[in-house]
Amino acid sequence: MIAAGLILGLSGAGAWAFVQSSLAGENITVAEDAARFGGQQVNGPLTAYYEADVIEDYALEVSGGKTYAELGREDPVRATVVDGSSLRASLFTCVVSFGIAAMAMGSAIIFVLIGFALRAVRSPSTA
Repeated sequence: MIAAGLILGLSGAGAWAFVQSSLAGENITVAEDAARFGGQQVNGPLTAYYEADVIEDYALEVSGGKTYAELGREDPVRATVVDGSSLRASLFTCVVSFGIAAMAMGSAIIFVLIGFALRAVRSPSTA
């Protein structure tokens, strides 16, 4: 159980580091007019979320409040809105990836603690 927890923890930390370095490598900066983190580099779950949020605002502004599905096929703004949707989906995928990595690391702690508890229960106490 302890070994499984350690492996899970290392896997979660590795996944977090991979997503973080991949995002940082894109050199994305949170828009200055975002609700939070304006001007900061997108390299974590919160900065990715707030950049995705502001992209949605821009797309809705350009489209007059319409989503991609609401725009006509011949609407010239449709391509811009679909680009915004794609960028948002990519950023939200990163947010979810960070969440899964964090869940793996949290589960790892639980596995290790359970492993130690099981060892303590199995071992005869010496007084």
